[in-house]
Amino acid sequence: MEPPGADTVVVRYGDMSTKSSRVRRGMEKRLVENIEALLEDRGVGGDVERRPTRPLVWTDEPTAAAEVAADAFGVVSTSPARSLLAKPDPILDAMAETAEAHYDGGSFAVSARRAGDTFPMDSEDLGREGGQAIWDAVEGDFEPEVDLDDPDFTVNVEVREDAAFLYLDEMAGPGGLPLGSQRPVVALVSGGIDSPVAAYEMLRKGCPVVPVYVDLGEYGGQDHRARAVETVRTLGSYAPNFREPLRVVPGGETVELLAADLEQGRMLAFRRFCLAVAEEVALDAGAAGIVTGEAIGQKSSQTTQNLSVTDPLTDLPVFRPLLTMDKNSITERAREIGTFTDSTIPAGCNRFAPVQAETNARLDRLRELEPDDLRERARDAVADLELVECH
Repeated sequence: MEPPGADTVVVRYGDMSTKSSRVRRGMEKRLVENIEALLEDRGVGGDVERRPTRPLVWTDEPTAAAEVAADAFGVVSTSPARSLLAKPDPILDAMAETAEAHYDGGSFAVSARRAGDTFPMDSEDLGREGGQAIWDAVEGDFEPEVDLDDPDFTVNVEVREDAAFLYLDEMAGPGGLPLGSQRPVVALVSGGIDSPVAAYEMLRKGCPVVPVYVDLGEYGGQDHRARAVETVRTLGSYAPNFREPLRVVPGGETVELLAADLEQGRMLAFRRFCLAVAEEVALDAGAAGIVTGEAIGQKSSQTTQNLSVTDPLTDLPVFRPLLTMDKNSITERAREIGTFTDSTIPAGCNRFAPVQAETNARLDRLRELEPDDLRERARDAVADLELVECH
């Protein structure tokens, strides 16, 4: 819901405010660029103004622009708002007009905040005068009721040195840091529920993502690959100015070898192969690390002991943002960000899993079992990768 005369969007950020002024300025610039890219990608008009602590989007489509800006990483919330002169009369008049347009019964409150000391009222006085203006505007239609704790209708106003902004609602954003404020990472996208969520969480913390899918050959198939393509497409909608094509790396030959020669340790050897693939891509892309969707104990290959024997394959850090999450929480997150449906297209990749799962592997024994040329296989596979645009 937007107030009458809404012409802008107030954008709020969180973690950025704790940074030094130099770092914060750079992040604000990056955030503005990202919001501009999102607006253009989704066909919503607006001019983004960089302002300390509160970037603004000037637009003829305040609600639509607020929804788009709320998808920008680093944003805590947005509000379609009406800009006003930082003077009492215009603000009080706008409160009355907003109440006449939207307040039709129940309890109400005014939430007023003031920055600086040039405005002649403090926040408490403005709230009290605003409440009176709203009361006077509607008392002829019904009996208004003030409730400062749990109101049915709230008029919010923020007064700055040079302008004031009146709004009714806040749209929650993802928080985190502006995308591009951190080094990129390579994300191993399996086509399942977990890995796209892990990639999203790294995007949320400012890391551009280079997605990689290891094709399982006859153990995967078109449906398995389609899941990865579609989830990467969805992730790209949150980061239009940082979209990377999906790197599809042929792994079928190695998968067939592992399936034929290994029972115990098969999945761990495959995970090590995937990490080797990711490392090769990362070195080429200038990425700072590898991200996976692994969570402790969710699968036999993800016990703490088994995770400890896969990581030594790479010298790069392996980021696991879902490490301590349970499956229900991950699934709910997938629904929220829009990757769940595509992640659950039926596919036959479970045929690669061994009959007897390994839960307590030893690194020395795994190295004896896996192919001696695992790294070389990964290097050769990356040399033959296919770039798939997911726009």
